[in-house]
Amino acid sequence: MTGQQASQKTALITGASTGIGKAAALALIKAGYRVIGTSRSAKPDEVREGIRMIACDVTSDGSVAATVALADAELGRIDLLVNNAGFGVTGAAEESSIEQVRGLFETNFHGVVRVTNAVLPIMRGQRSGRILNVGSALGLIPAPFSAYYSGTKHALEGYSESLDHEVREFGVRVAVIEPAATKTSFESSSAQADRPLSAYEASRTRYLAAFGRAMTVADTAESVAETIVLAASEKTPRLRYASGKAARQVSFARRFLPRSLFDTILRKQFGLA
Repeated sequence: MTGQQASQKTALITGASTGIGKAAALALIKAGYRVIGTSRSAKPDEVREGIRMIACDVTSDGSVAATVALADAELGRIDLLVNNAGFGVTGAAEESSIEQVRGLFETNFHGVVRVTNAVLPIMRGQRSGRILNVGSALGLIPAPFSAYYSGTKHALEGYSESLDHEVREFGVRVAVIEPAATKTSFESSSAQADRPLSAYEASRTRYLAAFGRAMTVADTAESVAETIVLAASEKTPRLRYASGKAARQVSFARRFLPRSLFDTILRKQFGLA
């Protein structure tokens, strides 16, 4: 390791092959970080568009342990962890099997816990570090036809806030990044509920049409990456970083509007009867 490398901040980002993870990796490199990203499909010694990539399956204890050990060895320390890996499931809550729900939580929530638990001993040993968990505006509001994805993000909110209190004494801070709809390949790669029911077809169709309209004015992955760089660099981090105008509006409305009014607006927006 050169003297210049030793003075650079380092970052490990899960799910860095596309979308927000890739944009965050590139933005952090530009901000002066040495970055390692992960994806399930990374090849040995792969560098993808300037990003050093390591294969990692966040649903596997062994894969996570090996990835974090290799990242620590290559970087020399881990100053920043960005937990970004995840996917979505679209459909009414009744339309997903329990197996599908377990799979979603295994990646979106348990995967965050696995990677965080593997990195925390390193950060505690350093007496410094920052963990940014990529949540969602759907961790703040009800999300019809995304109940389980929303559930994983609500869980991430409570986990992150509790964890932040536990690790502050070691110089480690935790924050949640909360984007709203974002133009990435995430939606096209999201799974559909695995046992669709005709009873929900009409309302599901209206919801998907409304969501499609929202996506036409959605934020970019690069704008979310800017929020990640901000959260990584602020001396005293906030717990939550709403990313983009829509996310800030959602956060404000959820906190200050009466529940009945908020529900009425949400149902109208998504075309629900």
